[in-house]
Amino acid sequence: MSFKTEIERRRTFGIISHPDAGKTTLTEKLLLFGGAIQEAGAVKNNKIKKGATSDFMEIERQRGISVATSVLAFLYKDKKINILDTPGHKDFAEDTFRTLTAVDSVIVVIDVAKGVEEQTEKLVEVCRMRNIPMIVFINKLDREGKDAFDLLDEVEQKLGLSVSPLSFPIGMGYDFKGIYNIYEKNINLFSGDSKKNIEETIAFDDIDSPELENIIGTKAAADLRDNIELVKGVYPDFDKESYLAAKQQPVFFGSALNNFGVRELLDCFIDIAPSPRAKAAEERTVQANETALTGFVFKIHANMDPKHRDRLAFIKIVSGTFERNKPYLHVRQGKKFKFSSPNAFFAEKKEIVDISYPGDIVGLHDTGNFKIGDTLTEGEILNYKGIPSFSPEHFRYINNADPLKSKQLYKGIDQLMDEGVAQLFTLEMNGRKVIGTVGALQFEVIQYRLEHEYGAKCTYENFPVYKACWVQAKDKNSEEFKEFKRVKQKFLAMDKRKQLVFLADSQFSLQMTQQKYPNVTLHFTSEFE
Repeated sequence: MSFKTEIERRRTFGIISHPDAGKTTLTEKLLLFGGAIQEAGAVKNNKIKKGATSDFMEIERQRGISVATSVLAFLYKDKKINILDTPGHKDFAEDTFRTLTAVDSVIVVIDVAKGVEEQTEKLVEVCRMRNIPMIVFINKLDREGKDAFDLLDEVEQKLGLSVSPLSFPIGMGYDFKGIYNIYEKNINLFSGDSKKNIEETIAFDDIDSPELENIIGTKAAADLRDNIELVKGVYPDFDKESYLAAKQQPVFFGSALNNFGVRELLDCFIDIAPSPRAKAAEERTVQANETALTGFVFKIHANMDPKHRDRLAFIKIVSGTFERNKPYLHVRQGKKFKFSSPNAFFAEKKEIVDISYPGDIVGLHDTGNFKIGDTLTEGEILNYKGIPSFSPEHFRYINNADPLKSKQLYKGIDQLMDEGVAQLFTLEMNGRKVIGTVGALQFEVIQYRLEHEYGAKCTYENFPVYKACWVQAKDKNSEEFKEFKRVKQKFLAMDKRKQLVFLADSQFSLQMTQQKYPNVTLHFTSEFE
């Protein structure tokens, strides 16, 4: 196959949702359709390598995203599909935010009963910031839930999206009869049997035909006609260009658990979703069809098995082909590296690949050379943007509990921060180290890993901070900026990249600072222009 054809047949996307909206179930059913697994549940059962379970803390078991299920690839209708699995739990949200830098499109899963939840809002906000095309899948239709129109309104209002329903439910909960597929013009009847791989589908061009009553009954037929008329009157027709420009979001209804509505979602997805897109680097925008390799590290996964200190760096290929044993430039270090065993992920198996194309995710064994955001090229100096750190919400001083092991402690902290587990801030006033995380669970993970992987012990002290904000001054020599630094001295710190950070102790103090120093801008992510 030609290079151009290989790019066009790839679809790399992430599935995002609030915990328990049905993300893992949907992932499994997509793999089932792709023939990558034989039965649903295989992904879940493989989440933790059996041999390493005894080495894990209980919280690690709950997190349990083993390398094999972080990236899932399968073939469907001659398309190569790469799914990036994202943690739903908010304590690991930073991992998800970074994973979103490596996807070309996203499927947002929403629970029909709970509607739009807090974590979904945050994740969609990140997608909107990056103009990532989104498809919305409203899940669990076989349960009692909110009215379909109320849900569509909620998606528009809470998530700020412009929706275009491409399927619509016939009844809901106990009255759930099936789905009318507006995109393919057919009716999909619901049997409630999750073991059936494919539900009965009836081609149906004209819903005004009296035949509809014979299929779904008089009341359901009347309701469906009214609903479809309303959909056509209220929502814009689907426009592929608007979807690709992230200005319109198609919506599908279904029940992933019952394997219902998933095929329609997948068929439409491979039809409309973008193949690998261009990506902006600091120097220029790189097109996917360029022949020279470029790629960036968006995730580093250190395995928890103490017997094998293996780290895998996940690289998203942006352009060109990645070939085994070919030397590539590590831009930050200015050195060339060869990789003898690059991994690709196919369903639940890891395998060594000789060649990978734009859109693919490659796992490289790493001995500590990579940091998140690092770029690989064939020689060009490029740095990809858009892998920000987000403002943490929990802060603690970190203290060394074993003075004889201070070297191990600092090495451990340094490597864990490279992995993106948390963020390290060094206070300007006294040089004390503060760790900031998105979720409180992370502190336990860090403590456990420092002890078991680096032989270092740490303790924490509370550090009352409301938000960390990255500081940008219009003029660093201005009197206003000097006064800001003098007055706020004990709240200022440096992050790992030597950027100045203001640690506000309350929302009030943050607002007052913004009012008092109008020429000092405070950012909630570490990337700004």
